[in-house]
Amino acid sequence: MPTSTINGRNVPIRMWAPMEEVDSNVIAQLKNVAALPWVAHHVAVMPDVHLGKGATVGSVIAMRGAVAPAAVGVDIGCGMAAVETSLTSRDLPDDLRRLRLAIEAAIPVGWHGHDRAAWQDAGDELRATGQALMDRYADLGASVNPGTVNCQIGTLGGGNHFIEVCLDTKDTVWLMLHSGSRNVGKTLAEHHMQIAQRLRHNQALEDRALAVFLAGTPQFDAYRRDLFWAQEYARFNRQLMLHLLIGVVRRFWPRVKLAPPISCHHNYVAEEVHYGDDLLVTRKGAIRAGRGELGIIPGSMGTKSYIVRGLGNPASFESASHGAGRRMSRTEARRRFNVKDLEQQTEGVECRKDPGVIDEAPKAYKNIDRVMAQQEDLVEIIAELKQIVCVKG
Repeated sequence: MPTSTINGRNVPIRMWAPMEEVDSNVIAQLKNVAALPWVAHHVAVMPDVHLGKGATVGSVIAMRGAVAPAAVGVDIGCGMAAVETSLTSRDLPDDLRRLRLAIEAAIPVGWHGHDRAAWQDAGDELRATGQALMDRYADLGASVNPGTVNCQIGTLGGGNHFIEVCLDTKDTVWLMLHSGSRNVGKTLAEHHMQIAQRLRHNQALEDRALAVFLAGTPQFDAYRRDLFWAQEYARFNRQLMLHLLIGVVRRFWPRVKLAPPISCHHNYVAEEVHYGDDLLVTRKGAIRAGRGELGIIPGSMGTKSYIVRGLGNPASFESASHGAGRRMSRTEARRRFNVKDLEQQTEGVECRKDPGVIDEAPKAYKNIDRVMAQQEDLVEIIAELKQIVCVKG
């Protein structure tokens, strides 16, 4: 159950993190969310909570007849995918650098994209999905060149996005990745945020960044259309990356077998029923953890990650954390750490160890084991993973 409860102006704030560990700026941001008149029941706050733009990362916000674009964030549909393989550590070479370089060659990172739409060569099912997705793109409010949107499907991006090869406690190899809707999701989000902030019903809000669209209006319908498209785009992006990643692995181990993949969003909106109400549930830095549902909770590029099964806790709107959560900003991490620190914190992991990823140093994140202990009533752990290869944008 929640470890802390704060009274909000409209609804209470229930936190799965000790009050003394939550920054005062985060509390202020959560109180602004809880003051919105459309928020239903309470705001649920996950143990990986930290300050976000507009809305708090690690928050679950349920609204009646309204949705706030900032509560989703700019990386619409960001999330995780993972698959268990038949490989074990005994199948792996001592030097994993060739494998990392092969992954980086197959899947563009950072600002880069494919030379052409990679889904067109990915088999009938993926080709049909990609074509249907792009056929709908012209109807959206995005200004990104369709060619760019097409060529960024199956690419990683930068920041905290990653591709990993991991071992679980049984010595089994897993493939795991984290990415979102790339530049098109950001463009769509910012477009709708600007529209929302100009609407009359948002003018009296304490924090205009939390401007909402109201159900039954043209603006709401346009945002819902673009939002759900971007969420599909993000999921397909991960699906295609996983296909490309598996292709790399098959070149090294042609007889590898794979379990069904696990996939989950952690920046998104879903239409759900809670406490008997039809609600628009926004999870920003949180995964759905309905009873029996599988999810993925990563740590950092030098710590453990977890495959979990949801317990369906109604108090969290059937949600759980999306990761360890940052304990310091990127600017602070770059100020505190150097390349030597990064090397020490990622010892034993085949990954970049250069100034470009210092802000992703493991100690910039909260302790993932403590985060998991704080949500024992939200999920059960079914696999514990530790990366041996990590690709960053």
